[in-house]
Amino acid sequence: MHERVRVGVIGVGHLGEYHVQKYTALPEAELVGVVDSDAGRAEEISRRYGTMCYDDLDGLLGRVDAVSLAVPTEQHHEVGRRILKAGVHVLIEKPITYDLAHAGELIALADKAGLVLQVGHVERFNPAVVEMSGMLDRPIFIESHRMNLFTTRGTDVDVVLDLMIHDLDIILHMVRAEVREVHAVGLSVITPQTDIANVRIIFDNGTVGNLTASRVSNNMLRKIRIFQPDAYISVNCAKREISRTELDREQKGADGFPQIVTRKKSFPGSDPLADQIAAFVKAVREGAAPVVSGRDGRRALQVALAIIDQIKEGCDHFKRIR
Repeated sequence: MHERVRVGVIGVGHLGEYHVQKYTALPEAELVGVVDSDAGRAEEISRRYGTMCYDDLDGLLGRVDAVSLAVPTEQHHEVGRRILKAGVHVLIEKPITYDLAHAGELIALADKAGLVLQVGHVERFNPAVVEMSGMLDRPIFIESHRMNLFTTRGTDVDVVLDLMIHDLDIILHMVRAEVREVHAVGLSVITPQTDIANVRIIFDNGTVGNLTASRVSNNMLRKIRIFQPDAYISVNCAKREISRTELDREQKGADGFPQIVTRKKSFPGSDPLADQIAAFVKAVREGAAPVVSGRDGRRALQVALAIIDQIKEGCDHFKRIR
């Protein structure tokens, strides 16, 4: 490994350009170049950030140690295979693929070659989410809401893979148990795909998660609430704020009951994407496991696909209360 990790970005559209920005600002990385199916776009980005533009994927792969893969999801498997077979570490944007078998193949290729395969679930690097992870004891009930204004970006897939998968990854990471049941509903509003979805997930240890995602809301909301025996924790992912409400047993009111106290913490100026890319480069340099592994990405995909399937099948098998 070189003193600085030689990196490239494959796919420099809206999201890929952000990866270019972060690599350019990272001292441990040397941005070797970019490649894109749109040659004009690749040339524009290479000029803007003072790096090389390559005509084809092989030209870039022969010159780098690691890459970010930010092409459309339907290309993740094909391009990801080429990257890993070239012996190059990869940070692949979420979702890892659209297909569990394809995700498994990428994981197996990375394992066999001893390469880092990190999946771009960037909310795992949100400092409020990181802070929350250190507060968890035994979550009993978890509720998440992820609401966005409608845009045309991401509408080639439904809202589960577009938005909800962020919270699926977080909740699957925080609950150390297998999923027992999934109860999902959803509907199309603007696109042919599901635009609003809700799912109730029941884990083997009794924890329940209730997730809602919408991309046709009139405002933006990204919140996670956790109820556990000793506290209520609320995370505002958009504002990167966290609060913890709990009993202070040393302070008692006139009625003799413990006082309820709330402590808040915010993280202004933080940059989860920069932290994600720095963690990827660090894993490559140290030969360490990534924070969000290929297996994490596959597990989130597995639950997301189960939710999508159940929405398509309908809910007639749910227990009815008369």
